[in-house]
Amino acid sequence: MPLLTTHEEAVAAAADLAAALAPGAAERDRNGADVIPTEALGLLDRSGLLAITVPEEDGGPGLGPSTLAEVTRLIAAADPAVAQVPQAHYLLVDILAVHAGHDLRKRLFADVLAGRRIGNALAERGGKHAQDLRTRLAGGRLDGVKYYTTGALTSAWIAVSALGEDGRLVLAFVARDAAGVTVDTDWDVIGQRATISGTATFTDVPVAYSFDYTSAYEVPQQLGARAQLVHAAIEVGIAGGALADARAYLRDKARPSTEAVRAGAGKAVEDPHVMYRYGRLATRVRAAEALLKEAARTLDGIGRVPADAATAAEGSLAVAAAKAFGSEVAVEAGSELFALCGTSSAAAKYDLDRHWRNARTHSVHDPVDWKYHHLAAWELSDVQPPNHGQL
Repeated sequence: MPLLTTHEEAVAAAADLAAALAPGAAERDRNGADVIPTEALGLLDRSGLLAITVPEEDGGPGLGPSTLAEVTRLIAAADPAVAQVPQAHYLLVDILAVHAGHDLRKRLFADVLAGRRIGNALAERGGKHAQDLRTRLAGGRLDGVKYYTTGALTSAWIAVSALGEDGRLVLAFVARDAAGVTVDTDWDVIGQRATISGTATFTDVPVAYSFDYTSAYEVPQQLGARAQLVHAAIEVGIAGGALADARAYLRDKARPSTEAVRAGAGKAVEDPHVMYRYGRLATRVRAAEALLKEAARTLDGIGRVPADAATAAEGSLAVAAAKAFGSEVAVEAGSELFALCGTSSAAAKYDLDRHWRNARTHSVHDPVDWKYHHLAAWELSDVQPPNHGQL
């Protein structure tokens, strides 16, 4: 397994992976949960990219948020579903680095360095709110049902959130192939279909590794910001992928409209309205990329553990801006593509609608309106954002 020790090596590996993933992205989208994308995920697992954020003291390269954001953006431009699969993996590497004991770090980081992925089972359905969990860890045994388990189906380990016997939130790590673990392919959504983020069921599963997770958010933290940075990079990658496909279609396939011909345009790319719309969209995509880079640089300077609440707020707000704007631009790009390229671009054979479907599905992972709210609260009233895992 290659150990990617520099930013340049990681970005080059991501570019190579993106080039390998791009030709099959439309087919994986069409297949959805009917066909597990084992070949594509195997390329990811063997790329060395899973280990880029493992700390140096644990044998990894210890690369930072700027590297992670660029790696994710490049992969997402080719296939955002594959890019989302390791999102929780990178969060869990951060959690382990900050909160896990020596034995757990040694065990799991050795696997990560060997290309073995950590999946998540954090969310549930049916509760009154997102933190209304029914999964329980008692007597060293885990029982519960989870959904939105991105990456769990094909992972080596699964991190499961549960309530302990004292009512506090704990994080348990169980082997994917442990007795009592079942991960289903009941993932039926309009976008990000190849993530296969369906139901995971845990029935009397023995747990060897767990720790108190409530404490992670009782102090200033950057886990939420670092996790959201990857989500932001996925959105910005989707926007860039849609723009690239629009450019290719306009240059190679699109014909000018009758009105454009009457106005003197011999090609679709000479249509003045196409030129305006494309130029405007390209500018907004570049702006989203710039915000992403700025947010990543901010987190680079903070590190995994912020010095204080004000520093944590700085990181959270920088990422909030990038995520909110990037989500808007991704949805816009996925829709504007058709206004640019015309009726023929809507043919099912091109599957260009996947850009909008992926953006729309992923952008509602958590509400962007609250990100703008917290940005305004800080700018207008000096109110720091809340301390939680989605900001």
